[in-house]
Amino acid sequence: MNEPALTEITLEDIESLAVGAWILGTGGGGSPYLGLLNLRQLYAQGYRVQLMSPLDLDDDDRVAVVSNMGAPLIGQERLADSRNIARAVEMQEEFGGFKFRAVMSVEIGGGNGTQALMAAAHLDIPVVDADCMGRAFPEAQMTSVAIGGLQPYPCTLYDPRGIEAIVTKVPSWKWMERASRKICVEMGSIASTSKAPRTGREVKDWGIHFTTTAAIRIGRLVREANRLHTDPIAALLESEGGKRLFAGKVVDVARRTTEGFLRGSVAIEGIDDDRGSRLELSFQNEWIVAWREGKAIAMSPDLICVLDSVSGHAVGTETVRYGQRVTVVALPAPAVLTSPRGLEFVGPRAFGYDLDFRSVFEERAGAGV
Repeated sequence: MNEPALTEITLEDIESLAVGAWILGTGGGGSPYLGLLNLRQLYAQGYRVQLMSPLDLDDDDRVAVVSNMGAPLIGQERLADSRNIARAVEMQEEFGGFKFRAVMSVEIGGGNGTQALMAAAHLDIPVVDADCMGRAFPEAQMTSVAIGGLQPYPCTLYDPRGIEAIVTKVPSWKWMERASRKICVEMGSIASTSKAPRTGREVKDWGIHFTTTAAIRIGRLVREANRLHTDPIAALLESEGGKRLFAGKVVDVARRTTEGFLRGSVAIEGIDDDRGSRLELSFQNEWIVAWREGKAIAMSPDLICVLDSVSGHAVGTETVRYGQRVTVVALPAPAVLTSPRGLEFVGPRAFGYDLDFRSVFEERAGAGV
């Protein structure tokens, strides 16, 4: 076994991670606030979490891949306990008869960006600086490992009332989504999950690398701009190669929790340079398509991020409300998501929209892995 270089994640890093992961969540992944409170408490109790590079994994290492599953609005109503996600990982170890070398998040976006840290604190294993999305997506098959054709099972689901479930085998990733989603709905539309275990080789080949440090970097940049009273959105776009799409006031919000998802739309009336125009956003947990005057101007898998126009902090699909002044920006997606096979899993047609993917970043559209 290699002895990788491990870097301690400081509490200051975690504060920045929460801000950056919320931006990368593209409206979903759940608010990181409750996870941040959990980690503050764990650090006050003396727990510490270490970060390791995915490139330092041995090929035969086992890596747990974790997330909360369900509708973000429910995550606002049910307080999180950091032991829940650790229990989901322990269930995988008991079922498989092995011990995990490390843990990583299935998605860096939103509250799921903190789930791996909470599990790692209790299990005393490092967090891998990687995930399977580079953002957040609502469904189990919308990952780089699914695009890579890796095995989708087993998946463990844990509910704090003591309900434990394991999906032991399915014929496809879409069947994993259907089966696990039904269980999640019965658990109250939110569950702690440990997805199919990955080997070190699989993480090196199909993980989206260094996304934890990316989220920390983004969060640190926004927080520093807030401290200096400079423009956090301009700083974000310059750092991450993003594009500003629209600025305005939220004038309508329609959302509903159904089938374990938060679905709906938001309307924004333009201000300043966008005065007299209207932007509508469709979402399924995450922002999926942005429509300006009825024309789709941005779509998944490009990251559509709704930010508070003053603070630059993200606004989630469960927290957006009438009267907010927001700026909508796009950030580039990882290349694996915009590949032809990737678009089958995460392009607009995967969400039911009769649209051919056209990237805000033209030169990136259709890029290979």
